[in-house]
Amino acid sequence: MTEKLSSFHLSVLVFMTQFGVVIFALPQMLSKTFGTNGWVMLPAYGIMVILNLLLVGAVYRLGNGRSIFAILEQAIPRVLLMPLYLFLVAVWAMLGCLVAKQYVLIFQMIAFPTTNPMLFKLVMDMLLIWLMLKGLYNISKAATLFFWFSVWMILLVFFFYGEFKFSRLTPFILKGGEGGLRDYVGIFAAFLGYELSILTFQYTDAKTKFLRSTIYGSLLTTVFYTYICFVAFGFFSFQQLNKMLYPILDLMAFIRFPFIERLENLFYGFFLFTVLLTVVMYLWSAKEACQRIVPKIKEGVLAPAIVLTAYVMAFFPETLSEVQAWLQVFSELECIIAMGLPMLLLLVLGLTRKKASGT
Repeated sequence: MTEKLSSFHLSVLVFMTQFGVVIFALPQMLSKTFGTNGWVMLPAYGIMVILNLLLVGAVYRLGNGRSIFAILEQAIPRVLLMPLYLFLVAVWAMLGCLVAKQYVLIFQMIAFPTTNPMLFKLVMDMLLIWLMLKGLYNISKAATLFFWFSVWMILLVFFFYGEFKFSRLTPFILKGGEGGLRDYVGIFAAFLGYELSILTFQYTDAKTKFLRSTIYGSLLTTVFYTYICFVAFGFFSFQQLNKMLYPILDLMAFIRFPFIERLENLFYGFFLFTVLLTVVMYLWSAKEACQRIVPKIKEGVLAPAIVLTAYVMAFFPETLSEVQAWLQVFSELECIIAMGLPMLLLLVLGLTRKKASGT
């Protein structure tokens, strides 16, 4: 019997999948896109995520908790679904690959500039294979453990209150922004990860408050993002934020202890926990979709094959700017999946119900 996710584990899983390295650049992205006090737009993005989760919750309720693949294949022959499955595998595997490569490149830049970043990624991928083979239930338990390992870092924000100035939060709201549509989508991509909850239907039961749990996890992400970015906008000036690549890393550099240097390197290392969960959830999702294409291949073979393929693909974008450019493209595709897949499933459920009723 497959063990089911509890409501708490599901909430933590959603939060840990969403929250990631993008927080280091998020204040700068908000400043350039929306201008002064750009942090006020984060709750609006959080509401958009909740609206999307309402669609996912509707699929869960109307489909009686069945797998999305079972829902699709009930109405559409599997051979016709192969292009969709291949698309999902490619996007999810590449997102996992690129998020991991982005993390190791930044880590190399700030801590080990002479070390090959692919060595770091190789070690990370070994952990990813182990987690994937353990299954979603154990991934969720690891997410809870990693959550307690890393959530304490929010307390570091108290170190910045002494330099926080409300005068830096000018009376102007959203002035000086130069963002376009791609920039708006790029900020929404910071919230991605919640949509993978659509693959957890069959791992829950009646005791799991699916919709409520996913919304709670996403709300926690929104609160953390808003709080951290609010402090960043009050710590740095608008002009400084526009010039910084990773404002939160620069913020961490202001913390000083007499017994340790370069404390931001240590703090960044703790973000490995959230990155691992984000990456493993995308690769696990790719594996779930790939199993519908090649059902005869065992999971113990498929999981390492997907991770190995992602590792090979990570060699192609060599610089951080190339990784970010690739991430922009695949994040845009994932936004389409996040919005479009629940709608497709609702359409299929509606048609099958209509057909079953004979109308």
